[in-house]
Amino acid sequence: MTVSHPAGPSPERRAWLSVLAKAAPKDVFAAWDAIAELPGYGTLRAPEIGMVLVRGRMGGSGDAFNLGEMTVTRAAVRLDTGETGVGYVSGRNRRHAEIAAAVDAMMQSPALRPLVEGAVVARLARAQQARRDMAARKAAATKVDFFTMVRTRGPA
Repeated sequence: MTVSHPAGPSPERRAWLSVLAKAAPKDVFAAWDAIAELPGYGTLRAPEIGMVLVRGRMGGSGDAFNLGEMTVTRAAVRLDTGETGVGYVSGRNRRHAEIAAAVDAMMQSPALRPLVEGAVVARLARAQQARRDMAARKAAATKVDFFTMVRTRGPA
């Protein structure tokens, strides 16, 4: 069983939680449904929908300001083996949040991690990278290189 530390989750756990939170729901469902043996789990916090305040900074270093609110869904589950997982996703998709929490718990289990690390987390990370690459290619296709030609006049 993983114990939470006051400093927060490890960088490795933050990375897989980020992948789960940013994944498209259809990709999460497909990866989850592809797992042959799903572990038993119970909900500690049933998926619930709420709002969070989103803050921003001008230029990344200026004073913080309130950008607006965003809808999020969160869930917490405990596997039958004792590991606890959480899932926070943007929007109102309860199943996505519950699956994210279950995968988080499975990633913390030495026995279950191999089952979901490649089949779910790595698969979702590849799909996200493919979407980023596609967006970068589309942006690159519209790139225009500007240059300035300086003309000088000699004395007349």
